Formats: sequence, C-alpha cells, structure tokens
Amino acid sequence: MESLDQKINGVFAGSVVRKDLVKTVKGNAIVPSYVLEYLLGQYCATDDEATIQGGIGSVRRILADHYVHRNESELVRSTIRERGRHKVIDKISVTLNDKDDVYEASFSNLKLSKVLVDAGTVKQHPKLLVSGVWCLADVEYEHSPDKGQSPWILASLKPIQLSSFDLDAYLSNRAEFTTSDWIDLLIQSIGFNPEMFDRRAKLIQLIRLIPYCERNFNLVELGPKGTGKSHIYSEFSPHGMLISGGEITVPKLFVNNANGRLGLVGYWDAVAFDEFAGKTKKSDKALVDIMKNYMANKTFSRGVETLGAEASMVFVGNTQHTVPHMLKHSDLFDELPPSYHDAAFLDRLHHYIPGWEVDIIRGEMFSDGYGFVVDYIAEILKSQRVHDYSDRYTEFFSLSTDISTRDRDGIHKTFSGLMKILYPHGVASVDEIEEILRLAIEGRKRIKDQILRIDKTMSAVKFGYETLDGEWRGVATAEELQYPSIYNRMGGVPVSDGGNTQQGALGTDNGGSPSTSLTPSEQEAVSGGSRPSSQPLGQTLTFQNGETGASYERIFGPYLDGATSVILEDPYLRTPHQMRNLVDFIATWARRIQPGDEVKLFVKTVQDDDPGYAQRQLGDLVQIKGSVEAAGIKMDVQLLEPAELHDRWVRTDTGWDISLGRGLDMFERSEKLLYLGQSLQEFRKVKSFNVIYQRSSQQAAAT
Repeated sequence: MESLDQKINGVFAGSVVRKDLVKTVKGNAIVPSYVLEYLLGQYCATDDEATIQGGIGSVRRILADHYVHRNESELVRSTIRERGRHKVIDKISVTLNDKDDVYEASFSNLKLSKVLVDAGTVKQHPKLLVSGVWCLADVEYEHSPDKGQSPWILASLKPIQLSSFDLDAYLSNRAEFTTSDWIDLLIQSIGFNPEMFDRRAKLIQLIRLIPYCERNFNLVELGPKGTGKSHIYSEFSPHGMLISGGEITVPKLFVNNANGRLGLVGYWDAVAFDEFAGKTKKSDKALVDIMKNYMANKTFSRGVETLGAEASMVFVGNTQHTVPHMLKHSDLFDELPPSYHDAAFLDRLHHYIPGWEVDIIRGEMFSDGYGFVVDYIAEILKSQRVHDYSDRYTEFFSLSTDISTRDRDGIHKTFSGLMKILYPHGVASVDEIEEILRLAIEGRKRIKDQILRIDKTMSAVKFGYETLDGEWRGVATAEELQYPSIYNRMGGVPVSDGGNTQQGALGTDNGGSPSTSLTPSEQEAVSGGSRPSSQPLGQTLTFQNGETGASYERIFGPYLDGATSVILEDPYLRTPHQMRNLVDFIATWARRIQPGDEVKLFVKTVQDDDPGYAQRQLGDLVQIKGSVEAAGIKMDVQLLEPAELHDRWVRTDTGWDISLGRGLDMFERSEKLLYLGQSLQEFRKVKSFNVIYQRSSQQAAAT
C-alpha cells in the first residue's frame, strides 16, 4: 500500500474503503455507487486483504439474493409468495391513497405498486414521498379473499444510509493530514486517482461537492460531454437528486397546490438539473420566475403562504462549441434555453465551474486507493450545512468595495463551502485562504462578465481584494487571461487591473494552454528557415533517405492557412508513433487557427486487423478527438477496409490536394530520448519520399 493509503486506514479505520471494489462487486446491477459502498462499508472497511475478499463475497451474496433485477421481478415476487417474507434491495416511493386513507409503496425494479406501508414509516422517512429512496426492505405476502385488498405488505424498511457518525472525530482527524494529502483523500473518495489531476483540477472537482455542505448554493457547470458533471449528483450522495433531461414542473419541484405536497426542494439537499443546456428545450416561464425568487430569497409561494427551503440548485449541461468560439460569437451561457439565458436568472447563480477545464473521464483516471465510504462523507457534508465559514478570510483580506451584495454573496458561499470541505477544523494558512478566495471570486466573476454581454445596462465590476496593508490584488478568469482579445471584444467587460492581474485564480501564470498562433519569427524558427512563402505554390518536394530539414510546418503549414475543412487519408495510423504523428499534424494546423474559429478534420484510415490492437487504435483516436476540441477542431474518423484506402492525401477546402508518398510516417524511427529531433522535426532524419502539391479542379470541401 502507498503511504497515504496506510495513513488513511490508520486514521479513519472503518470509515474508508478501497474504491476499485465498487466495480468489482457491481456486475450488472444498475444501482447507485452509494448503495454499493454502503454494503462495502459494512463488510470491507479495512486494509486486511483476507477480510476484504471475504467481504466482497458477502456483498456479492447479498446482491445476488436481495437486489432486484428488472428482468427477474416475477421470480422475486414468486419467492416472496412462497416464503411469505423476503428482503429486497430496491428503490421505493410512497403515495397517499386518500380514497382508502392508506399509504402505498411502489417498488421500481420489483414492479410492485399499492404495497401497504404504515404511516409511522412514512413519517420517519418523508423522502419516500418524493422521487423515492433506495432501501433494504422486508416485503410480506398475505393473500386475502377481499379482492380490493393488496396481498403485498411492507413489513420493514431501512434506507441505504449511515445510521450514525462522529463529527468531532472527523474534525480532529483532519488535523493529521497536510492540505495536499487531504485533497488527495477527498479526490480518492470521489473515485478518482489524484495523480491524474493538478491542483486546480482537484479543486474544481471539489467545488462540485459544495451543494451538499452549503445551504441554497446555486451552481452551474457547462462543458464538453463525458467529464462527469452529473455523476456527483446521481451517484455520490443519498441526499442529492438528479433530474434527467433538465425539464420539470412547478408542483414537482416546489409545491403541489392541489394537495399541498412539498416538492423536491423541501426534501433534498441538492437538486441537480442534468442536460440543462439546449437552445431548443422548452421551459415554463412560471417555473423560471419561481426559481428566480427561490434562488434569490430561499422562499417560494404556495397560494397565499410563503415557504422556505434549503436545497441547493445545480445546473449542468453540455457545450457544443469551444470557449474562444463562444467568447467570439456570443457568451459562455450561449447553450442555455432562451428562458434561462436571462440576466436576472443568471445573476442568481453563485459560481460557474469551467467545465471545459475538466478532462474527459478515462479508465486510468479511476482510483484503486482508499477513500471515505460515500455514505460517511455524505453525512459529514450534510452536517456541515448548519455552519457558516464565509467570514474566515476577513482576518487577512477584504473584498473590493466595488463588489455588489449579490456578487459578494456568491463569493462568500463558494468560499464557505470550500472551507468546510478542505479545512473543516478551521485551521488554514494565509496562502491557503487566499487560494480558495481567489477561486471563489473567479467563479462569480465568470458569471458577471457574461451577464454584462447579455445585459449592457448592468454595471461593470472590479473583482479583487486587498490585503491588510492595502495591497490590491485583482482576479481574472482563466479564459480572460488566455483569450484577452476576444474576452473583451463585445464591450462592457473590463480586464481586471492592478496588482496581480496576470495571475490566474490559483496564482499561476495563466492557467491556460500556449498561444494558438505563431509570430513570423517563431514560424521561421519552427521551420528551420526553409518555410515556403506565404503564397504556397503547386510544386513537388523530394527528400532522400537520411536527409533532415523536413517538418510538418514546412510541408503542410502554408497550405493549411485559411482552411476550414481538411481530409486526411492515411492507411497507417495505428502504432503509438503514428498516433503521435497525427497529433503533430493537427498541432501544425491548430497554430494557424484564429481563436474563436472552428474547423473540421476528417481522418480516413484502415482499422488494424488484430482485434487487440484495433481496440487500442480506436481508443487512441477517440482520445485525440477529445483533446483537439479545445483548439476548435471537430474531428471525425472513418475506419476503412485495406482495399478501400491505399494512397495518402491531405485535401483542403481551399483547393489543395497534397499527395504524400509515405503519409505522415515520413521520419526514421529513433529510440533515443535525449535527441533534439524528438522535439524539433527538422532535425530528424527522414525516409525517402515525395510530396506533390496541386490545385484541385473542384475544391475538396469536406461535408
């Protein structure tokens, strides 16, 4: 075991579990992770391998004997009938039958309804009345000659939740860890390998937890698909509710005036709207208006009565364009439905997580280390909701007087939530406090800057803070530092000034990627002084074995200028070095794409005939496709049979057909790591090949 895992088990014995065990025991059970970890916490919360293996066997038996698969519902119902009583694991919801004045339970997978349940159980677990709860339940069968009476009876019920925990021990044990180790423990608790993330990426992941520990925290995260935006609200805690599709009614969310029943905000700590983005999605104006009031005042109306609730609101959705494209043509809320693309609604949000900074989830990112049993940390976070840490920075810093009350509230809530997550014992250094204060300010600034694009009547705000000795420190968003020319192009959005404005939220230089364009001198250096003229010509280049001076910048660069669509045909894109060639080719084009522009790349290659290598080839291409989207390149791949593709070509929609004798694989292989040619292509030796440039009679517009 790693030293951190040893420490975790030593300090939090019995409250942690090895995170890879969830996949081990899950099988084909479609059940939330917190349900599985509840069971694992009962049997596998140890570092003893023999006990873990025995516990895995016990959990598997419990799932095999009691978890209800939808396709086996009839078998389970028969078992209950034959035995008279049987324990099941299922999601249970309850409704009131006011005609017969009884409560009736419905089992999601068991496909049972109208199961009698006593009023005491409902009063003890009111969430049963709203969307249902995963439970361990004893179900009885007792047939009655009365045809109007259901033979099914819910004898006992236990929600999949921790029964008790020691908060004082949790707080004192926190002091045993450094901040870095504590962050890694929390990242492992979420299920990720902390070695795959840098400091900023870890903190962004932890911001997703704030709705569980901070009352009425309004969070938005928009970004590419596959970054795990919704996972934390569907799998992490039994106190969170994920609404799929992003569409819901007023009665379901707030209150049903017909029967007086409270909606989701009355029972859940966090209500998350999945797939919230989508310009064509319908939205109820009445719902939007009520949400505005609730998000601002924590209250909503039920007829003439005003009710309050503590549920945090989370909005997650996918973006279709890159950050520079959105900044150049619209704003970072561009994907929202029209009713929500409203300055008054957006101003109620406290923090905007930059989802484009979150990596797409890959298999190697999951942890096999130890982390808190999900239900344990979920209860800890819930217990923290009654506390307020929002003033803990005032001993060292003061916010700009230019920041409005609503902006200040957003900053305070994010700061308070991060303090509860990272420093629940209340001990943090000045630098640590400043780190999360800057991140809190950045998240609110991201919202306000985009609102200024939508509503020009709103006043610009100077975001930053002062130290006790009066030093001003401005805060800028990462995308503001990375794309300054287009971040402010629509007017009304000031670049943060003074002090440390060139610092990112965490005090880094810019938190972004390198510039997407090269100066003429840089282009000359990259091409080794032999770059073609800015007006490329039809020509033939010939290279001999062992020759140097070739580079993708020299061969392709000028011919990619102005292209919005490129077809690459190369049958040999399979091995790791060939995939690296593909990345280098795309990078050559990416340097010439203006920020905010989007282009298309169509890659045609041959699928490897070995199934194992073919799987790796496909995985590499998918990974490359995901990584190049940040540069504004939409990449599609077509895998062909060998007979369908032989020649190597690059075709641009500007009319250039480039015939490549060897495709992208033009360089000699070298195993030398300390070799200049590994970094600069023009110093690599090449294999003999020709490149023929010709103008096509019809432009090869890729569609």
